[in-house]
Amino acid sequence: MLSSLDDDQAMEVVSIPLAGKSTIADHMVIASGRSTRQVASMATKLVERIKQECRRTARIEGLPAADWVLIDAGDVIVHLFRPEVRSFYNLERMWAFGEAPTPTSTAH
Repeated sequence: MLSSLDDDQAMEVVSIPLAGKSTIADHMVIASGRSTRQVASMATKLVERIKQECRRTARIEGLPAADWVLIDAGDVIVHLFRPEVRSFYNLERMWAFGEAPTPTSTAH
């Protein structure tokens, strides 16, 4: 899943472990795209990759506007944002539970 985001040049990808802290998922991944077009493209490719590699259908919300797209892959929740929208909602701070989110890549 993370390699798909790296392939699509996602920016500021972080992973927040939720196991034992929430029942919604085991991990949350948050990433940004430069534009609504990139966010939509990343989301579409990620959902297809989950279907092919994990043999499951991920639910997707927010694709038409693509300011904030949520992908529910069961044990992993992925949030893809435009940078301005990500800053406004600041999910990293809300879900970090006093811990620093884990950057998954320093290349972007």
